[in-house]
Amino acid sequence: MNIRDYRAEDRDALIALWQACDLTRPWNDPATDIAFCVSRPESTILVGEQNGKVVASVMTGHDGHRGWLYYLAVEPSLQKSGLGRRMVEAAEAWLKARGVPKVMLMVRPENGKVRAFYDALGYEEEPRVIFAKRLDGK
Repeated sequence: MNIRDYRAEDRDALIALWQACDLTRPWNDPATDIAFCVSRPESTILVGEQNGKVVASVMTGHDGHRGWLYYLAVEPSLQKSGLGRRMVEAAEAWLKARGVPKVMLMVRPENGKVRAFYDALGYEEEPRVIFAKRLDGK
């Protein structure tokens, strides 16, 4: 798998991948998320490509202090092959190159499979309460 930066022509394949991995939600339009991410210098989308096909992704960025991972996805038929680990490592390297000292992510509590994946990569659950407020009226 070749890991590279997102290109505009990846958009539809990326959205299809995220849908196949059950990452999209009705209140978060993936096309809007992509456009917002790639329009900012503090964030990017890394794409895993195999034989000319988008098979993996991770969106990453930072707030000047902490890095974040979003939309980590691997084509379902290729999961458990190490591609997810490679995408996380690539995102971590992108953040390290920008001097970001810590990376964080959010996982829904009921998603034991994903929690186990990140645990195996050395991520630790931190006791936090997350507050959120929609600014877009949704």
